[in-house]
Amino acid sequence: MLDTAAPSPGLTARCLRVLRSPWFRLGLLLALLGGAVGGVLVLRPERLLTGGWPSQLSGGAALVLFAVAYGLCTAAFVPRPVLNIAAGALFGAPLGTAAAVVGTVLGSAASFGLGRLLGQEALRPLLRGRWLKAADRQLSRHGFRTMLAIRLFPGVPFAAANYCAAVSRMGWPAFLLATGVGVVPNTAAYVVAGSHAASPTSPPFLAAMAFIAVTGLAAVVVAWRKRARGRAGGEDSTGQECSVGREGSTGRKG
Repeated sequence: MLDTAAPSPGLTARCLRVLRSPWFRLGLLLALLGGAVGGVLVLRPERLLTGGWPSQLSGGAALVLFAVAYGLCTAAFVPRPVLNIAAGALFGAPLGTAAAVVGTVLGSAASFGLGRLLGQEALRPLLRGRWLKAADRQLSRHGFRTMLAIRLFPGVPFAAANYCAAVSRMGWPAFLLATGVGVVPNTAAYVVAGSHAASPTSPPFLAAMAFIAVTGLAAVVVAWRKRARGRAGGEDSTGQECSVGREGSTGRKG
């Protein structure tokens, strides 16, 4: 008979420490995201726009499956406009919007949960820059209204916002509620555009495209104004520090 020696308690303890290490969990998160992105590149979900939905799937089962697939794709960094247009083309405006919003919430929850479980502990000590600390403080203290503003105005990468929110101390209810409410207008606009893509001169299609353009322009204006205010605030604080430094040096000379 072969004598199989049991692993030593010290080796088992070291393995458990490695598995519980924040950096090991962060590496696992990156590996999962890399695998998800690779799977998306192979499966190419954007082909739904040209190939359509499998004929054997219809009704409620098709909506549920699409919402789940939508959530997985958003967690894997697939652009949501492509998925929203596909939802409109496959299911029409009302059902497509419902499926897209549910899929968005599912994908956001998956991203937030993975980021909170596998990445938060390792990444929080790295929040040392002024902008990173300010963003973390805003999300942690005013999570609902901050995330709602992010969802309402396009421009911020959707999946990146999910994982950044996971690193903060924002709570689950505020994150999910802000996501579910904030994505409705923009999602509906893309779904309506997708449902009327065959008639690009129709009033619904033109109205949807106008809404997308206006919200995009508004996001650019808001970002530009905040950047200008940030620069002005930085210049003012620098000037005050220089003034204080000159007064201090003058006092020492006296």
